[in-house]
Amino acid sequence: MIALDKIIKYFHKGSVNEVFALNNLSLSIAEGDFVTVIGSNGAGKSTLLNCIAGGFFPDSGTISISGHDVSNWPEHKRARFIARVFQDPLLGTCPSATIEQNMALAIRRGMRRGLGPGVKAADRIRFRRELAQLGLGLEERLLDKVGLLSGGQRQALTMLMATMIRPEVLLLDEHIAALDPKTANQILQLTHDIVRQQGLTTLMITHNMKHAIAFGNRLIMLHQGRIILDLSGPAKDNLTVADLLAQFYKTQGEELALDSLLLG
Repeated sequence: MIALDKIIKYFHKGSVNEVFALNNLSLSIAEGDFVTVIGSNGAGKSTLLNCIAGGFFPDSGTISISGHDVSNWPEHKRARFIARVFQDPLLGTCPSATIEQNMALAIRRGMRRGLGPGVKAADRIRFRRELAQLGLGLEERLLDKVGLLSGGQRQALTMLMATMIRPEVLLLDEHIAALDPKTANQILQLTHDIVRQQGLTTLMITHNMKHAIAFGNRLIMLHQGRIILDLSGPAKDNLTVADLLAQFYKTQGEELALDSLLLG
């Protein structure tokens, strides 16, 4: 489904600020896998997602999705395969457009857009039905501008928009980090339900080890642009936070184990 082969990515190469972001990284993800991704700051987590999404091209190596070599495809061309939800709720929607206008754009992801009504009557029926599942009352606010919504409402809407046209790959870049705990749990449950119902191939970055263990069928841990831990099946099912911390001590010692961002 997704295959990364010997990916190398530098930033500011040749300068005093040179960063070796991805270090000969290879990764294969099967269709329907839900992979949680953890690692310390600067480990390469967001770089990995950006590389898959086409935010930049790797310096070397290849990336394929569903059998297509997308290594040199720009981001907009990969959008036919990929949906993404960012950490900042402001990034997934257009605040000056209405809820229905945002959703109308979402159902045309990767398609040609000609002249015609932006929102059709049949679209509104679908939008109300989809929004009603969120339990937030947004189905009665189709004409409200998205900028009026709370962060949690916007992130729920973004999750819905990202999956209204089933993506082949769903990328979640710390998509609950900016939310309060109660709202974060609601969005996580929504994420679980959507991924399960649609059988989506998903990568979810998180700094919370409990979430990394509880969600998905596979867990990978990055450090200095390399995968240093890759667990699935019974090894992940039986994993506890204490076990994961022990793995951190064993693999990277104090430097990694004391990173407080991994202890949430």
